[in-house]
Amino acid sequence: MKVAVIPARGGSKRIPGKNIRDFCGKPMIAWSIEAARASGCFDEVIVSTDDEKIAEVARQLGAAVPFMRPEHLSDDYTGTLPVIRHAVEWFVGAGHVVDLACCIYATAPFIMPADIQEGEKRLQSAGCSFAFSVTSYAFPIQRALRLADGGRVEMMHPGQFATRSQDLEEAWHDAGQFYWGTAEAWLEERMIFGRDSIGIPIPRYRVQDVDTHEDWESAEYMFEALRARARNG
Repeated sequence: MKVAVIPARGGSKRIPGKNIRDFCGKPMIAWSIEAARASGCFDEVIVSTDDEKIAEVARQLGAAVPFMRPEHLSDDYTGTLPVIRHAVEWFVGAGHVVDLACCIYATAPFIMPADIQEGEKRLQSAGCSFAFSVTSYAFPIQRALRLADGGRVEMMHPGQFATRSQDLEEAWHDAGQFYWGTAEAWLEERMIFGRDSIGIPIPRYRVQDVDTHEDWESAEYMFEALRARARNG
């Protein structure tokens, strides 16, 4: 079977209640649940949470909450890998044969069903452990700066000062939307950012971390702009 696992713990400190806070007319987590269901890729779409309010909203939106996440996997320091491993282990323990699992973040309102479908397709065809969303940096990272004492500027890579931007290698980063993986890869907690993974490119205008209030506001502006463009054809 193929399962979508949406991690959504309670207790967010920077944006309280962000997983179920209203985002452009729906609870934030609704956009991830709806995209997962619309993709048609999954036998089960579940939410892994330790919070009863989140669990109730998830059920109302059509996701399953077959277990409550244990406390030791619900603190500020728990990473994604052990959370998805726990979910896969629960399905296996319930007698299911899990082939693939896809982690979809609860704060990914720009996720599209077609991207999820493409991730599954590329994972299967490449025979790798993971396939996940990536996007390109808007500016060459080789010309990044740091502000030292007193605001003095230093190049992180001084040797690139004279290199033209167009001659530098394009760099990519995790887009923070979805992560397809084989059951074995999740259970073994293999490293996602490595040669055994495939990147699924997402355009920058559909990528926004939502970790701070500034992030949230930026995401709302971007989302409304995309909706307006869609309405206007």
